[in-house]
Amino acid sequence: MKLPHDWISPVWPAPARVNGMITTRNGGVSGGAFSSFNLGLRCDDDLEAVHANRQQLAQFLPQAPRWLHQVHGATVVDADTLADETDADASVARETGTVCAVMIADCMPVLLCDDDGSVVAAAHAGWRGLSSGVIENTVRAMQVDAKQLLAYLGPAIGPAAFEVGADVRDAFVAHDAGAALAFKARGEGKWLADLFMLARQRLAACGVQRVYGGGDCTVAGARRFYSYRRDKTTGRMAALIWLDAD
Repeated sequence: MKLPHDWISPVWPAPARVNGMITTRNGGVSGGAFSSFNLGLRCDDDLEAVHANRQQLAQFLPQAPRWLHQVHGATVVDADTLADETDADASVARETGTVCAVMIADCMPVLLCDDDGSVVAAAHAGWRGLSSGVIENTVRAMQVDAKQLLAYLGPAIGPAAFEVGADVRDAFVAHDAGAALAFKARGEGKWLADLFMLARQRLAACGVQRVYGGGDCTVAGARRFYSYRRDKTTGRMAALIWLDAD
């Protein structure tokens, strides 16, 4: 699929029926701090502009996305049966055309599929979700051998920009001592955290051996990406994945 503007088409060896995309901030009608392709309804942007952006997005999808009310947790839902937004940070789909979707503006989107093209998933993985087990719960919900899964890491706050306190580091190191490698001391009890490395560690621990993407920093890429850490008042991008017909 040819995407408009500078939207991201995941580069990974997914089966042909697996389709995914990640929008950027470009190509829409929102103005000001939300310029221009804001998809978030809870950002204080003009709602007509957001709906117009969502209508434009719909042109590239088989059906309306199954949006979530993201709460930085680890709950995973079945997108195939999801009728309304619910508190969750990941979803799984097995039916043709069901669009799993997560919104992002620094937290990392993780897209997953299996080798057979029978199941897809999207997870919203900020540090809270990662440390709480959103990746582990998503892999478990896909109900296939983890060795048959592929993962794609979308844009997120990068390791040069993500300053955190000792509490964040402790949350990961308490789970896995190896997570210490993803933190660099900044002084005065502050650390720089590498979300991409933390996600790769969590995926590897689950048995997911093939991980692609990662490295696009939302904070550094002001022309392309929204970033809450950088701007506070900002829009939301979306990461989406679904199965086409065989």
